[in-house]
Amino acid sequence: MAMLLLLLLLSVSAVSADEDAFIGVNIGVALSDMPSPTQVVALLKAQNIRHVRLYDADRGMLLALANTGIRVTVSVPNDQLLGIGQSNATAANWVARNVIAHVPATNITAIAVGSEVLTALPNAAPVLVSALKFIQSALVASNLDGQIKVSTPHSSSIILDSFPPSQAFFNRTWDPVMVPLLKFLQSTGSYLMLNVYPYYDYMQSNGVIPLDYALFRPLPPNKEAVDANTLLHYTNVFDAIVDAAYFAMTYLNFSNVPIVVTESGWPSKGDSSEPDATVENANTYNSNLIRHVLNNTGTPKHPGIAVSTYVYELYNEDMRPGPVSEKNWGLFDANGMPVYTLHLTGAGTVLANDTTNQTFCVAKEGADRKMLQAALDWACGPGKADCSALLQGQECYEPDNVVAHSTYAFNAYFQMMAKAPGTCDFKGVATVTTTDPSHGSCIFPGSTGRNGTFTNSTSLAPSSNSTDASGCSSLHLHGADPFTTSVTIGILLLIMAFA
Repeated sequence: MAMLLLLLLLSVSAVSADEDAFIGVNIGVALSDMPSPTQVVALLKAQNIRHVRLYDADRGMLLALANTGIRVTVSVPNDQLLGIGQSNATAANWVARNVIAHVPATNITAIAVGSEVLTALPNAAPVLVSALKFIQSALVASNLDGQIKVSTPHSSSIILDSFPPSQAFFNRTWDPVMVPLLKFLQSTGSYLMLNVYPYYDYMQSNGVIPLDYALFRPLPPNKEAVDANTLLHYTNVFDAIVDAAYFAMTYLNFSNVPIVVTESGWPSKGDSSEPDATVENANTYNSNLIRHVLNNTGTPKHPGIAVSTYVYELYNEDMRPGPVSEKNWGLFDANGMPVYTLHLTGAGTVLANDTTNQTFCVAKEGADRKMLQAALDWACGPGKADCSALLQGQECYEPDNVVAHSTYAFNAYFQMMAKAPGTCDFKGVATVTTTDPSHGSCIFPGSTGRNGTFTNSTSLAPSSNSTDASGCSSLHLHGADPFTTSVTIGILLLIMAFA
C-alpha cells in the first residue's frame, strides 16, 4: 500500500507551475446598501486588486470593469444551469450576451459554471459536464477558448477522508460526473475549482483540529500533522485539503489538472455558538493565507506550485440568511471602510492609493540587522529624533528588537523632517509606506491614532540588552525571523509586487 501511494505521489508531478500564484476576491451582492459598480471598481483599483470573481455576469459590473485590466471570472448562476446544460443554443446565447459582448474591453479570463453543484444542486449534476462543454463550444466558435477557461467550483466536502491526504478520495457517488469533468478540464487545459474553508473544518472537528492549525499559525514540529504514507508534514488545514484534492484526482487517474481555490476566508463575527468567528482570527487567517499564496509556497505535495486563491469576500453581506457569521466574511463594509487591518510580513512598496494622506517610514523587509542598528543609533543620536518612547518601560519599548525599534526611530526622524525627499532611506534599509505601524498603546508620530497591531507571535526573540539614554538598543538577535508589520486590507491584496 505504501509503495502504491509513493507511486501515486510521484505520478502527479505533471502539475506545472506556469505562472506565479495570485490573490483575488469574490464579490457578493447580498448587501442592503450595495455600492454601485463604479464604486466597487473604484475600490478595487484603489486597493490594486487585480483578480475578481463575480457570482453572475452582471452587465453593469462588466461595463465598469472594462479597460481596467482586472482579470474577471464570471459565473453561470445555479438557477440557469439546467437550461444551459440541456441546450447548446442556450449556452451559446449566454456566452454571446455575457462574454462576447464585453471582451476584449473587459478582461474575462474564466467562467465558473454553477457553484458547488454536486452538494448544493444535486439534481443538476447530470447536466453539469454538458453545460461546461456547451459553454466551451461557444468559446471555441468565437476563438476565445485560448483566453477563457471553463470550470465549476466544488465544495471540499466532496472529498472523503481528507486526512491523511494520501488516502483521500472523492465521494464515489459522483464518479459518473467527476471522471468526465476531469477529462474535460484536462483536455481544455483548465483547472479544478475548489472552495476551501478551514473555518468549517475546525468548527466541525469538535476540538480535534487545533485552532492554530486552521489559522496557519506556526506549530512546533511535534504538533505538525504527518501523513504516515508519504511522510509529508502539514502545518495547516488549507494545504492538507488542497493536497487531498490532488490525491483524490490521482485515484481517478488524473495527474495534471491544477487547482485554483475559488473561495477561502474566515468570518470576523459570529453568534454565541461561533466563538472563534472574531476579528482577530479573521485577520490572522486571511493575512497568513495571502502571504502563503503569494510566496508561491505551494503545498507539501507540490512545493512551489501555484495555488491561486480568491478570498471570500470583498464586502460583508448583511442580507445573507443563516447565522451571524454568514454576514461577516467581508474585508470591507459597504461604505468601503476596512473591517480590520491585515498583517503581512514586510512593508514593501505601497501600490494602493493613500486615502488618508498618511505616510510613514519603516525598516525595509530583509534589511541587514547590523545596518539597521547603525541607522537606529544615528537616528536617535546625531539625527536628533525623539526616541524616548523606546526606553525600557515606555509605550514603544515592546517588541524589543532592532527591527521594531529602528522602524520607530526612522519614522520619528522622517516626520520630524516633514517627510522631505530622501529622509526615509538610511542607506537603503528604510522605505515609505501608508501602513500605520502603530501598535497597541505605541502611537507613531504622524499617526491619527487609528492603528494596526504588530503580530509578534513569530517576531524576533527579545534579547537581553542595554538601552542608552536615547532609547536606542544594542540587540543580539536570535535567528532571522522576518519583520512583521500591519498592512491595510487592500494593500495586502496588492498582488504583492514588492520593489
